[in-house]
Amino acid sequence: MKTNEDLQKDVQDAIKWEPLLNAAEIGVIAKDGVVTLSGVVDSYMKKTEAETAAKNVAGVKAVVEKIEIRFDGMGKKDDSEVAKEILSAFKWAWSVPTDKVKVKVEDGWVTLEGELQWNYQRDAAKKSIQYLHGVRGVTNHITIKSEAKEAIQTLDIERALGRNWSINSKNIHVRVSDKTVTLSGTVHSSYQKDEAGRIAWNAPGVWIVNNELEIVYD
Repeated sequence: MKTNEDLQKDVQDAIKWEPLLNAAEIGVIAKDGVVTLSGVVDSYMKKTEAETAAKNVAGVKAVVEKIEIRFDGMGKKDDSEVAKEILSAFKWAWSVPTDKVKVKVEDGWVTLEGELQWNYQRDAAKKSIQYLHGVRGVTNHITIKSEAKEAIQTLDIERALGRNWSINSKNIHVRVSDKTVTLSGTVHSSYQKDEAGRIAWNAPGVWIVNNELEIVYD
């Protein structure tokens, strides 16, 4: 088990390793597997990159993100400009049905709403925004309502988890209730938890995934 100091250093090194990030801008505090990130960056992209880098470090159970975004003269844009760039980005993202996603921008904060059939479409909508200048954050309120008629099969999800090299599926329990999938049990990293959730979302007919997996670092 890593000490708080060891985990803090590992996260600092992971952030330093990312070429888009300036480690001096981001503060790291680690306590009992919970990592808190603070500091000031000049883009939403850097904020998300720092969070992802921290989550992928072995021993991290949760990330508390308190990074602030302050734009320089080049990065500052009014909300109408940001909204136009988002709609343009959606047109280039083949996996985002642009006619089904509504966008609201308020002081650089983007809210996405609408209904889509697949979670990968919802993720793609958010990812297509994170590299745009002027974005301070994203709230993704898009809901999933698949048109698939077949019943969700627990065994199919279990087999999909078992095929993934990065996950020990023996410690994961899958429960299906109507259109909701609940994952419980243990994994060894945030990456494994997110990956298990992504796999569950890929099952046809899923509207909701409750990812209750606990991260236990050995």
